[in-house]
Amino acid sequence: MSSDPWGRVDETGTVYVRTADGEKVVGSWQAGTPEEALAYFERKYEGLVVEIGLLERRVRTTDLAAKDAQTAIEHLRTQVDEHHAVGDLDALRVRLDKLVKTVDSRREERKVQKAKQTDEARTAKDALVAEAEELAQSDQWRSAGERLRALVDIWKGLPRLDRKSDDELWHRFSHARSAFSKRRKAHFASLDAQREDARKVKEKLVAEAESLSKSTDWGPTAARYRELMESWKAAGRAQRESEDDLWNRFRGAQDVFFAARSEVFAERDAEQVENLKLKEELADEAEKLVPITDLKAARAAFRSLNERWEAIGHVPRDARPKVEGRMHTVERAIQEAEEGEWRRTNPEARARAAGLTGQLQAAVDKLRGQIDAARSQGNNSKADKLSRELEGRQALLDQALKGLEEFGG
Repeated sequence: MSSDPWGRVDETGTVYVRTADGEKVVGSWQAGTPEEALAYFERKYEGLVVEIGLLERRVRTTDLAAKDAQTAIEHLRTQVDEHHAVGDLDALRVRLDKLVKTVDSRREERKVQKAKQTDEARTAKDALVAEAEELAQSDQWRSAGERLRALVDIWKGLPRLDRKSDDELWHRFSHARSAFSKRRKAHFASLDAQREDARKVKEKLVAEAESLSKSTDWGPTAARYRELMESWKAAGRAQRESEDDLWNRFRGAQDVFFAARSEVFAERDAEQVENLKLKEELADEAEKLVPITDLKAARAAFRSLNERWEAIGHVPRDARPKVEGRMHTVERAIQEAEEGEWRRTNPEARARAAGLTGQLQAAVDKLRGQIDAARSQGNNSKADKLSRELEGRQALLDQALKGLEEFGG
């Protein structure tokens, strides 16, 4: 007979294990010594110890489902209860009982955690739905579309709720996305229609621009090109592939016209510069007639110069007043000489000159009186205005007096 603290083998080869409830038969051993029998069943005990230890570690460190853990515990408990091992089986039962409590506790913790996660998921999904419904009304097509796609990814990462709640929220979420997609599709369809209308309008503008490109009616055609440009801007943009091609054609037609106009204007400017030189030479000749010594000869010479002047074409606009002014000065000198000659030979003119001089002198005297009155009243503005009028009347009086002197001579 052989024994140890937890078991023994009797003379018949029967193996017993000691428990709190007394000895239990483990099995029968006939193949070797009692020591070998105890060693064999002790190894089976150690195997149970290892299995229980591994299960404890899994429960403690992994997400082992409570149901799976409970099944594993029951399996081990059955092995312990069948007494096919020699060792402290009561201690193993205590460990299994403790493990059951741990699993139950973990189950409750997970239940609470799951409820919390469910509440958080519901809150998160409610927020996603609210944001999606707000975005469904947005006209920021690109940014809103990108955000809605991001919300889908966020939704997929959230835990599912109960079927009814999850389906209801998903239906609202999906409906918001669909509403946005329909609005965006309608917007771009309308935009495409507008761009097609713009393309048709610009096709007509291009056709007219190209038809005008060879025109030599410079002013009206340039004005029409400006009108066409305003119409182009008002038409809006066509599709990108059409817009660039139409613009190149439109701009190209304008360039042809304006390049031709610039060339003609350049030639015309060169011709006008040459005309200016010719008219300046005529002005030089005309100015040599002043002062007038021989009125008849001066009149004939000026008439000949004027005929040559008229035969010459236009001069640059900015030079025209100066060169024409030189000719007008000579013409006025001849006219004054003619008037002087007429006055010297016309007694009636002397009488009219004397009368005019008297009227002008009276007007000058009256203005001086009015100026003095305005100054004394402090009305300087009125006085200044009358002074400017006096200057004009005094100039006329001086001229009249000069003419009267000529009659007197």
